[in-house]
Amino acid sequence: MLHTRFHAKGKRWLLVRMTVITAALAGMVPVHGQQLQSPTTSAQTPTSGQTSSTKNDPNAEVTIQDSGTTFRLRVNLVQVHVVVRDVNGNPVGNLKPEDFQLYDQGKLQPISLFSVETRETRREKAEAAALTHSTEMDQTNGSKTVLPDRFIALFFDDSHLSLEDARYARTGVAKFLDSLAPTDRVGLFTASQQLNVAFTNDRAALQRALQGLVPRPKSVPQFRECPDISHYEADQIINVMNQQVFDVAVEETIQCKYDGDRNKINDARSVVRMVAPTKLIQGDTENEYVYRSIEDTLRRLAGMPGERVMLIVSPGFLLTTLTNQMFDVEERANQSNIVLNTLDVRGLYTPDVRGDITRANSDTFRTVGFKTTFRVESQTQQAYVLADLAYGTGGAFFHNSNDLAGGLSALGAAPEASYVLGFSPQTEKMDGAFHTITVKITGKRKYTIQARRGYYAPKKVDNPQARQDIQEAVFSRDEIQDLPMEIQTQYTKTEPSGVQLQIFSKLQLQGVHFRKAGGRNLDNLTVATAIFDANGNFVVGAQKTLEMKLEDATYQKLLQGGLTVKSSFDLKPGKYLVRQVIRDSEGSQMAARNGAVDIPE
Repeated sequence: MLHTRFHAKGKRWLLVRMTVITAALAGMVPVHGQQLQSPTTSAQTPTSGQTSSTKNDPNAEVTIQDSGTTFRLRVNLVQVHVVVRDVNGNPVGNLKPEDFQLYDQGKLQPISLFSVETRETRREKAEAAALTHSTEMDQTNGSKTVLPDRFIALFFDDSHLSLEDARYARTGVAKFLDSLAPTDRVGLFTASQQLNVAFTNDRAALQRALQGLVPRPKSVPQFRECPDISHYEADQIINVMNQQVFDVAVEETIQCKYDGDRNKINDARSVVRMVAPTKLIQGDTENEYVYRSIEDTLRRLAGMPGERVMLIVSPGFLLTTLTNQMFDVEERANQSNIVLNTLDVRGLYTPDVRGDITRANSDTFRTVGFKTTFRVESQTQQAYVLADLAYGTGGAFFHNSNDLAGGLSALGAAPEASYVLGFSPQTEKMDGAFHTITVKITGKRKYTIQARRGYYAPKKVDNPQARQDIQEAVFSRDEIQDLPMEIQTQYTKTEPSGVQLQIFSKLQLQGVHFRKAGGRNLDNLTVATAIFDANGNFVVGAQKTLEMKLEDATYQKLLQGGLTVKSSFDLKPGKYLVRQVIRDSEGSQMAARNGAVDIPE
């Protein structure tokens, strides 16, 4: 059986059958331990004009071969996703390019890319992807192929959660899951990595897994400790060298360990000097686990083909000396175009001035006032890291509210209107340095701007960076239109229960920059194709290079009719998202398109 919407419309196209030999895109790793399926390995020689796909023929006009991404890296395009809100907190969606000013390291940059994303534009993109394939069955029953376009990673900091925090989180997230759109996929992840659920739209499975959310700290304090030094106090004693905090810990030790015998003050000081570093290491180690787990979740999320949001649910924790780890998390998120939204699960809390009620309190009349102050300051500082992670990636920080379900819905939902601003740094040095970004609105309008605060410049122009460039394009859902390209899909049933999916990519060559040499028109096209399942998991992919050495007559024919590349993959019945990226070597221009196919049993 053959289903297709591919039409030549009376034009003579050059048809190239792209052979697929390798099992995955260069540098691409399957997620969740999936095994890659082997694509089709047959080849067909082009018949239009005098072209040839014979690799060893020096006179061939078109040569197809497996390749890495050997094209040159174009001038770096930095994209900044921006949400603008009015004084009432409502998104503003009627702004134009001239309404924005974008600064890189304080220098005004020309905006070379501008787009507005709304619910309508997202719907239109999904419908356009679905139109790449249509079967007679679809037309009969009116069904549509609905594939994911937003991936939300719910990350729970169960290392720092209290039992009460976990209960509030379970209730709020349960309500949030009920509000998901059909195109949303949600994954559950935890700092302890004891509760991980891959991205899915199975709400029942997510709800069941959510019941396993409980506190899982790496280190559990004893019921009674003497002295009872918190992570905050240990940081103040060791890193800040706060003499007052040290003296309070000594006084507490005299009372609880030496029964108030002040002749033991030197012994008490020695005890504090021994206990404080241990408590600092325990707290920092706990935080280190959280950062590493966030980075692991970011790596998973970066491999999903669509809009990507990570929602961190946590009571917060202290920064202490681990600020570099926080900046590393922000850098990884920004490089993968992932927004970090954070939620303080404590809600509108009252500072816990007496400490953890599950543990014995060692405060005395001499220390109770100071210890209360330390606890309040510690609980205040816990929120700083959540705010920094959100604001550093253009995200939002929800806090001081008990409406956790509303907060989750606000953070997890796509904004009603947002903007994408792009610019090419004019004097960028390949030094890997951090560049601050500032976005402003012209005029004196009182708008709130939500945008990432910077990016890291590449260290040098090389092939690994180029491979990263095309890989990021493949795993995005953004359509790139440097070159005009259309894709269509069709499938053929094979025995016993397989399917061969064919992807036809038509590229108009008017905008392609060929180089003339030796009487030929030269250019290389890198074609990267990736196929994802209904939950956005990578299934199979391939990358090829078309080396073109076109004679003038063939070049003129292609200018009129376009170039069509045909790719074939062996799959099983199911719903798939097709993502194809094409890039030329001479002009360093790119085209990227999305397609959808529903292959019935």
